[in-house]
Amino acid sequence: MLTKILIGVLCAAGALAAVVAMQPAQFEVTRKARIAAPPEKVFAMVNDFHRWEAWSPWEKLDPAMKKTFSGPEAGAGASYAWVGNSDVGEGRMTITESHPQQHIRIRLEFLKPFAATNQTEFRFTPAANEVEVSWTMTGENNFISKAFCLFLGGMDKMIGPDFEKGLTQLRTAAAS
Repeated sequence: MLTKILIGVLCAAGALAAVVAMQPAQFEVTRKARIAAPPEKVFAMVNDFHRWEAWSPWEKLDPAMKKTFSGPEAGAGASYAWVGNSDVGEGRMTITESHPQQHIRIRLEFLKPFAATNQTEFRFTPAANEVEVSWTMTGENNFISKAFCLFLGGMDKMIGPDFEKGLTQLRTAAAS
């Protein structure tokens, strides 16, 4: 009897592992917002990590978060590292490309609670008296992140609401 139970448990674990392994190897999360502000103002708020405190959806999750800035003040080469509580973890962002009023590309490295490296991109499309901001993050799903995505509804459900909140706060900050 115990052998049959053990075989059943092993079969169920194998089936679960197979389902997890079949999840997508890459992910992409994108959110967009129109912001009634000059494109250069909105671009500058994203291009300078010192200004993220005004709009980032993660900044207020840990008031005691330790932040370190290095490299240039803004633009390509600017870097921002943080160490915080379990809500924000530990990581580093580095601007790898910066094209004024067009786009910013960032290398995003999470160190804790789990290691991951992703690419983040902001695109700025001017329109009449406003700018459309597109915020995208792409990355690879290893086995563990595939399992998280399977049970938590995917990266879009996990990160998308944070992007929406950040873009809303960016809109508010750009209006002041």
